Amino acid sequence: MKQLFDFFPILLFFIIYKFFLDLPDELILSINNIFPFMNMQPGESKHAIYLATLTAILATIVQVMLTVAMTKRVEKMHIITLVLLLVFGGATLYFKDPLFIKWKPTAINWLFAAVFFGSQFIGNKPLVQRMMGHALEIDDPQVWKKLNLAWIGFFIFSGVANLVVAFNFSEDIWVDFKLFGLMGFTLIFVIGQSFYLARYLPQEGTDPSNKENN
Repeated sequence: MKQLFDFFPILLFFIIYKFFLDLPDELILSINNIFPFMNMQPGESKHAIYLATLTAILATIVQVMLTVAMTKRVEKMHIITLVLLLVFGGATLYFKDPLFIKWKPTAINWLFAAVFFGSQFIGNKPLVQRMMGHALEIDDPQVWKKLNLAWIGFFIFSGVANLVVAFNFSEDIWVDFKLFGLMGFTLIFVIGQSFYLARYLPQEGTDPSNKENN
């Protein structure tokens, strides 16, 4: 459920973009009245990216507010996403240039890569261990370091893949990739991570203190 909630703004971005031409003209004009800077024309497919971007910004703001209301704390990932969305999405709406919003997934992935990389040298545990160590009993620090490096590589790869699709394919294909492609990469990586970690987890019925070194 939490994963679906986290993907909520991305999903809305996709839906609004794909069904922009099916929206009633009155709705488009009403949005223009509320947000005069949008200046959208009903039936203009090139304006779909702008309404989708505005929707993602508003959805992320709502996401952060709901998270705070329900958990009484702020999710750092949501805040980082919101700030970058405001910067890149705001630039897209202000300059009427989709280039900025296309860079946003890469900026987020490379920022996370930098944070994970920094955690290799700052503190006594890499970031992935701080995030997952409470749920997994793995004493070998090299396992966590390798896993942390794998996440760094994954974030760098995802950022590069986004740019390749954004600047070599149509906007429509990029929107598909933004939802399905990046989500698919994440799913494949997480599954691979599970197989890797399974080698180091104590088997049922064995004493964790006697587990074999790998």
